[in-house]
Amino acid sequence: MQSEFGWIKANGVKYEKDIILHVDGSITKRQKKKSKDLKPTYGHTPLSERELDFLSQEKPQVVYIGIGHQAALPITPEAMSILRKYETVILPTNEITEKIDCEDRKMVALIHVTC
Repeated sequence: MQSEFGWIKANGVKYEKDIILHVDGSITKRQKKKSKDLKPTYGHTPLSERELDFLSQEKPQVVYIGIGHQAALPITPEAMSILRKYETVILPTNEITEKIDCEDRKMVALIHVTC
């Protein structure tokens, strides 16, 4: 997995949007519209609990959150409360991709590709 500001390459495909890597290996676009109304409060569209409802269905052993290349993705307190139920690794995107590449457990990763 490779990432630079504005893009990430996963499974040989380049994405220019935030992505979610699912337990089954599939990749979908982050559903950030679910959190968009919180942007005025955070100055940036945060990761909110509204985007994490799929975790209970997928039951990952570990959750990776790539918070952007400048580590600027805010995470709401409610989202942090959900993430505490899982082993969670939160790092800048360029650092998290290295961890994901070495992961053998069932995992989910939410990757922010810009700031």
